[in-house]
Amino acid sequence: MTVGVCSWSLRPEGPDDLVAKVLETGVGAVQLALDPLRQSWGVAETLAALDGAGIEVLSGMMMMEGEDYSTFETIQVTGGVRPQQTWEGNLAAARANARIAREAGIDLITFHAGFIPHSPDDPERAQMLDRLKTLSTEFEQQECRVALETGQESAATLVTVMEELESHSIGVNFDPANMILYGMGDPIAALELLVPYISQLHIKDASPSAVTGEWGSEQPVGAGAVDWSAFFALLEQQSLDADLVIEREAGDQRVADVIQARQLIEAQLGGIAR
Repeated sequence: MTVGVCSWSLRPEGPDDLVAKVLETGVGAVQLALDPLRQSWGVAETLAALDGAGIEVLSGMMMMEGEDYSTFETIQVTGGVRPQQTWEGNLAAARANARIAREAGIDLITFHAGFIPHSPDDPERAQMLDRLKTLSTEFEQQECRVALETGQESAATLVTVMEELESHSIGVNFDPANMILYGMGDPIAALELLVPYISQLHIKDASPSAVTGEWGSEQPVGAGAVDWSAFFALLEQQSLDADLVIEREAGDQRVADVIQARQLIEAQLGGIAR
């Protein structure tokens, strides 16, 4: 179990800036957003900078084209593999990102699938699962697994998706804060349901919204509603040995907030985090 930080949480301007900020956090590993490498940073330059600083790349992340998180309504329409108008672009990006992952030796990529309908009879659900199979195949051909971010559907719905996708290399990137932000149920109960499918865990915190259908608010780790004692107790009880990646997507003190999260992890794990 290794502790890392999401590269995008640090809002780096380039590979050298990423390295400097990761070192400042005291964390020795990253989940690396692949799209900047593909679009402007350069793969070799980024990998050389990270390797030169002794920073391990735990996994990669892919953004989907056209996602609009401004409201619940906009992300439901634009999120993940759901929109027809962005599907071909996302497929092309996935093929390019899969080649980058292979070059970088990354064997796990995470992304949001989008809001997957609960009902097995919903035709949009069938189309989304077919698209996830297609993306999984693209990454699998480059010796890479994929994991779906949690939050945009209930844990119970995601379990049924995992069962339907059983023959593909698809797992779950569990984010307890997302369950709260999207109003999709208690994160500890969700974690317990999803344990068999978890490939990686995000360490992020949030407070729920008082209004159904509106965003909760992201908080520094330890300041939100996630019961971290119960979270880590469940990981130990289930012997879940997945990497822990700190994610922070709000606020203007990203490095300080990542340090706070790292310290909480170290306290929970008895100081064995690295």
